[in-house]
Amino acid sequence: MADVREQVAIYRQRGWYCVPLRPRSKSPARRDWTNLRLKPEVFPEQGNLGIILGEPSGWLVDVDLDCDEAIEIADQYLPQTPAITGRPSAQRSHRWYIAVGATTEKHADPSDGSMIVELRSTGAQTVVGPSMHPDGETYETLDGEPAAVPSLMLAACVKALADAVIHQRGTKKPPQHIAELPPQSPRVPNNVESRAIAYINALPPAIAGSGGHSQTYAAATALVHGFGLDPAVSLAILTNHYNPRCNPSWSEKELQHKVNQAATKPHDRPFGWLRDERLMEPAGETVDLSGFMTKSNIVVAKASEQPKSNINTDPGHLPERLFDVPGFVRRVMDFTLANAPYPNVALAFCGAMALQSYLAGRKVATTGDLRTNIYLLALAGSGTGKEFPRKVNSQVLFQIGESHSLGDKFASGEGIQDALARSSKMLFQNDEMDGVLRQINLDRDSGRESIPNILLTLYTSAGDFYPLRVKANQKEAGHVDQPHLTLYGTATPKYFYESLSQRMLTNGFFARLNIIDVGKRGKGQTPGSARDLPEEILETAKWWADFNPGGGNFMTVHPRPLRVAFTLDAEAAINTLREQTEAEYDKADEAGDEVARAAWSRTCEHAKKLSLIYAVSENHLQPQITIEAVRWASEFSLHQTRRQLYLASVHVAENPFHKECLKFKQRLSERDGHVMPRRELMRSMTLKANDFDQVVQTLMQQEEIEPVTITTKTKPANGYRLVGPDESVSQSVSETTDSSDTSPSETSI
Repeated sequence: MADVREQVAIYRQRGWYCVPLRPRSKSPARRDWTNLRLKPEVFPEQGNLGIILGEPSGWLVDVDLDCDEAIEIADQYLPQTPAITGRPSAQRSHRWYIAVGATTEKHADPSDGSMIVELRSTGAQTVVGPSMHPDGETYETLDGEPAAVPSLMLAACVKALADAVIHQRGTKKPPQHIAELPPQSPRVPNNVESRAIAYINALPPAIAGSGGHSQTYAAATALVHGFGLDPAVSLAILTNHYNPRCNPSWSEKELQHKVNQAATKPHDRPFGWLRDERLMEPAGETVDLSGFMTKSNIVVAKASEQPKSNINTDPGHLPERLFDVPGFVRRVMDFTLANAPYPNVALAFCGAMALQSYLAGRKVATTGDLRTNIYLLALAGSGTGKEFPRKVNSQVLFQIGESHSLGDKFASGEGIQDALARSSKMLFQNDEMDGVLRQINLDRDSGRESIPNILLTLYTSAGDFYPLRVKANQKEAGHVDQPHLTLYGTATPKYFYESLSQRMLTNGFFARLNIIDVGKRGKGQTPGSARDLPEEILETAKWWADFNPGGGNFMTVHPRPLRVAFTLDAEAAINTLREQTEAEYDKADEAGDEVARAAWSRTCEHAKKLSLIYAVSENHLQPQITIEAVRWASEFSLHQTRRQLYLASVHVAENPFHKECLKFKQRLSERDGHVMPRRELMRSMTLKANDFDQVVQTLMQQEEIEPVTITTKTKPANGYRLVGPDESVSQSVSETTDSSDTSPSETSI
């Protein structure tokens, strides 16, 4: 077994508490395990471990698939999540989510009582890797990022899955629960079903040949997701109040399919958004579905208020599985990790991606003429091992005779231009990106020759001509035909976060950066004996150096890059991503959110570039952009955008008072349970008492914090808790302080 304590520490860093279990058992080693909040060092070295579910672990929940039928059809009923675990004989048997307020629910076969599926939450725990099953199998560790879903929706999906298994077995037909609904009457303000019926009656009927499928799905989405109704009740309303007006009418099976889709597919509006709105549009007034008809999963209704921007939550660091790109990138990473004094997966990934980006520059393109030029920014502190991946890249280019295309520091925008004028293709590896980022804020006049503006212009000119400035001894300016610049920069997290501003986040250069948090320094190692670059890496790099897709002198004539096509399913997937990001952009545009608009405008372009790099890394001889490449690139790009929006919400202040409010919330977010005593907060904020109280009052009015009573070993103390978008107000927080540790909610045994 792997180091149990090390894995517990990893789970704890992700906000999840663990409980020690008996060796090769699911049973906790102590009866009072539900109250334990243990440090990693107290866990037995030889034993199993489980994650405490529900509220103690930030509402992490587990859908436990207890039979083969449930595992087989789970994807049809459960929301998608990257966090899936199991063991060799029960693969993909656990689906993990973040579902605030979820309760434990068990669904058994009514004929024999055998368990089908469980939704596990507060009061339960689930065994995870590196634990050992009684049969000797090893459980998988929970590495993926659990999807955040509404608890009511998840419960409905789990129940639907159980009913489907029961129906499949033929033991009992799943109950339809066709509700006896009140007759159509004037809306009663507190009656959600009556409000939903009034809303459905205002929708236009589905007419064959006029977008009927989308209109019916919109109606189902409004009921299940907008009003938060049970899927069975939603089916009854569709059947009784919508279907009679449709031409032709839908079958019960078709309506059930629409309801199932509405309950399981992701949506952009929050769960219950129609249920919770105070103002309803008058009955009889038509609902505008034009927005829904063009965006596959958004219902746009006339409303008296402006659309609200999404509440941004921290997606965390990139999951390590997203650093796995097959082929050349993986081989360069493996060499780097084997030989770096302090190996770091994220830094090795950045270095390898930058190298592949440079090698394929000006030589391949998508059918839409996107190139492999990417800008990577690794956030890494001192001593994390930033230098070694750069050395690997330098050594590769030296051995294939292209060291002249390496750039180091940015002396000036003019220096970048001069370098590209000489070679047309450059790999800049810059360790002082903090200064470049600060230039965005300092350059109030958007000077054309500033480094960020030069980099931005070069990025967008990769498939075009880039005009050079006129020098003193020249009569006319030259140009670079299809310039290629790959940037691999590093910056310290502290200075990066301090430099964030509204101006930076809306700058086109920042929107084109792929920003990767590299985390802590890896464990030191004695590098392997094989320090020389493997021949396989050098052969591939030399192949790229010699590759001349357009014929003639590649460096002087107009390049004709090889066009790398998408497979049919990959093209469909990238189109789906485009529609999704366009919908997010439109929402940001309607809300006047300039930061979100800038972030979403480049997400699909990022994904296409990354898909291209994935394809040429996987097979440089016959590259093709497959569905696997698009899925990886889409998830990578979406994570990057959400991370950017989260950073904006946490670090970018509109004024000095807003900055203090953000600092207050940041202090709470850094503590276990997001709780902190008032006295300690006042010391850390260094504000006058009146100013401090003004911050508190503002955040409480905005329902972003709540007052709590903290029980310590001495006496109760007043404090505050950070409230998430779906959290309800709690009464008190129990906290046992430990003078030897700064995390007061953790105790040891």
